[in-house]
Amino acid sequence: MSAVTAHTSGVTADAEAEYDVIVLAGGGARRLGGADKPGVTVGGRTLLDRVLTASRGARRQIVVGGRRPTARPVIWTLEIPPGGGPLAALHAGLRHSRASTVVVLSADLPFLDGTAVRRLLAALGSGGREGVLLVDADGRDQPLVAAYRAEPIRRELALIAAEHGGLSGLPLRLLTGQLDLDRVAAEPLAAYDCDTWEDIVTARARIREHGNVLDEWITSVKDELGIDLEVDTGLLLDLARDAAHGVARPAAPLTTFLVGYAAARAGGDGAQAVAEAARRAAALAERWAAEAAEAEAADDEAAAGPGGSDDREAGRNGPARSDEGGSR
Repeated sequence: MSAVTAHTSGVTADAEAEYDVIVLAGGGARRLGGADKPGVTVGGRTLLDRVLTASRGARRQIVVGGRRPTARPVIWTLEIPPGGGPLAALHAGLRHSRASTVVVLSADLPFLDGTAVRRLLAALGSGGREGVLLVDADGRDQPLVAAYRAEPIRRELALIAAEHGGLSGLPLRLLTGQLDLDRVAAEPLAAYDCDTWEDIVTARARIREHGNVLDEWITSVKDELGIDLEVDTGLLLDLARDAAHGVARPAAPLTTFLVGYAAARAGGDGAQAVAEAARRAAALAERWAAEAAEAEAADDEAAAGPGGSDDREAGRNGPARSDEGGSR
């Protein structure tokens, strides 16, 4: 086994476009009482949709398992026989792949994100190994959170099938044990999988933690609406604040809606269009706030009168008494 390494180099858009993803979404989910595990929701999105979002850079997204609604278009296939295990499922997925690199993922990874997938691809692209596995916080290999070169997988699956008379029911280690593999350490929670209802409850609680909930919500909304756009959340929150303070509180949601509508009409680079529309709206909100401040200052000056603040103070306390009047 090679040492776990920390690969941080980026992956070009061209490199990302050359991979396919195979998501294994079968299995009996016995520890979930036979529930449809890929269809269980965490944060309002199914586990399968969350994995598909993390691998959205793939040229093809191939799902091995029973058909179900998904937020993204996928290629469906089934292993032969159904329920034949991970090697049979991987073989079924490879039949629909034409890429030289495949990312293989299980469908029960609620916190997997695009960064983890890109790290796997970067590590594979920077070395001469046949695959790269994610390693979890306990040091365990995760062969179903991995990037592989397709040709060695096809070769080894053919040899295993010839030796055992098929692939059904065989463990994944028969494949990984024959490959030259590298390993990268997982970021916190990237390899967290949901095998039990307790795991599901924990995952649902984690996404509502203060540091995660906004990003999770934005990602969920984008998936629900079919929007594939990187959103600068801080920029939009600043705009909402400026509109609320400089105009009126109800202006905040209405302004951000109009910015989105303007960006959609502008076309082109969506993120750039949002940034430009938000910049213009923020400048407008600042002008409104400046005018309001000027008007308030003018009102204060008028209320003060010619004598300024002293006159106002005198007005509150009534007419001043003279010493003579006070002595009587």
